Amino acid sequence: MSDLDATTTQAGPDASSHDAGSDEPRSERGPDAEVPPEAEAAAASPGAPDDGRPIRDEDVAIRVRDLHISYRSVLDKRQTLRGRINRIGRHRDDPDTSMVKIVHAVRGVSFDVSRGEVLGIVGHNGAGKSTMLRGIAGILPPDEGRVEVAGQVSTLLALGVGFNNKLSGRENILVGGLAAGLSRREIDERADDIIDFSGVGDFIDMPLRTYSSGMRGRLAFAVSTAMDPDILLIDEALSAGDADFREKAADRMRTLLGEGRTIVLVSHSMNSVRDLSDRVLWLAAGRVVEVGAPDEVIQRYQSADDAGRGRVG
Repeated sequence: MSDLDATTTQAGPDASSHDAGSDEPRSERGPDAEVPPEAEAAAASPGAPDDGRPIRDEDVAIRVRDLHISYRSVLDKRQTLRGRINRIGRHRDDPDTSMVKIVHAVRGVSFDVSRGEVLGIVGHNGAGKSTMLRGIAGILPPDEGRVEVAGQVSTLLALGVGFNNKLSGRENILVGGLAAGLSRREIDERADDIIDFSGVGDFIDMPLRTYSSGMRGRLAFAVSTAMDPDILLIDEALSAGDADFREKAADRMRTLLGEGRTIVLVSHSMNSVRDLSDRVLWLAAGRVVEVGAPDEVIQRYQSADDAGRGRVG
């Protein structure tokens, strides 16, 4: 991979690229929210925080350079019943009824993920972890910076995202497989294993709206991990279901690791991150604090003062 400017590129036939192109309006950057000292120090260090390990281009599965992602959050000023009644018929963005807040969720993040590596990402709620995964997946366009992804990507960013509530579980398996680039025959070959792994039983032919959140999560995990991805992006998926399913999910993850898949894992379960990751990235207030060995980064992360750290806005 080369050409690391403000874009996202796919290298090769299955690679993808997301960039800060002219088609997307760029948000103005207001004053930064309060940032932890560790994040300020990391932001002052140029280049990718990759432990100083040289990574040859052909070994890179994911490359992120100076990534900035922001989004608008519309907040209602009026919360009273009278205010809601008066608001009927007025435009959502009317300045008299709402205010728009620009959330700078990812701020100048740079890192590499090698082929076959598992990168764990930790940080408090609001640190920008999920936003960054969506940027890597190409769901959210960057305001600035570049993401390069080499290979077929499967995403499990929030359990059940992308599913259609009106379709049955079986039909959602088909839709998910086609979206992943599989043929109808390939999907049919995997369907029984997906259904068995998810444990939804006879519900598989019922509309997804009848599923519990745990059933949706189990089916989503089963579908995402059955698509033979080169790169798997996971956001809190290992917490789905009961203890038995979590153990099945951990076993499936170990199988993927043995097959040399590249995995980016976001989780609040430090045990899962420690057990599965080759390296851990600590994100705070949208910036990289540290990247390194799992035990060392997790120990420092857990030792840090929780009050006010790792939050955006």
